Amino acid sequence: MCFMISDVKRSKFDVFNECFWVFMLGCTFGTVWEMLNHFMHHGNIVSRSALIYGPFNPVYGIGALLFMALTKIKNPLKLFVSGMVLGGFCEYMCSLIQEKVFGTLSWNYSNNFMNIGGRTSLFYMACWGLLALTFSKFVYPRIINLINHCTFNYSDIITVCVAIFMIFNCVISIGACIRQNERAMGSEATNSIQMFFDKHYPDERLNKIYENSESAKTKQAE
Repeated sequence: MCFMISDVKRSKFDVFNECFWVFMLGCTFGTVWEMLNHFMHHGNIVSRSALIYGPFNPVYGIGALLFMALTKIKNPLKLFVSGMVLGGFCEYMCSLIQEKVFGTLSWNYSNNFMNIGGRTSLFYMACWGLLALTFSKFVYPRIINLINHCTFNYSDIITVCVAIFMIFNCVISIGACIRQNERAMGSEATNSIQMFFDKHYPDERLNKIYENSESAKTKQAE
């Protein structure tokens, strides 16, 4: 199995535990990286979280999980190219899903050299390739070593609790963004769920969290 780093038989929970915390570290790294990158280019701090609660960007978490599947590749060139393809595919699909489901976009690379529908480009695919190399050769072994050495009496309970929180976080974030798109289209709340999102997750709150998110039509016109 591609996620296993030894021949020692492990339980399904052990595999889940590793995958989950790699995902969480990827989510956190992505948010911090995006904030620092924006600060270096524009001189101010803005939110780059993709979820309502916490500094998490699942695009990078999914990317980290995809890169786990590449850790068996020993040839650096093959690893780099595979990272480019997987990372670019992940970025493209996340942009497409965001536009189709929420009616918004958080990035548009239409002006970049050799872009693919403005959703990814050769430059950013190369960045994904470098991330895959760095992750597989330097980061992943240390993450697994850290996870394996951070086992204690209640570590499994903590993993389950954080996983439940992240599921809740994703569901609430998706629901709130879908409802925000409905409001933008002039749809009035007609049931208790829509009223709940209107009350607790109004546009003012969501706009502060998703500062880089704009209407797909506006973003594409830039």
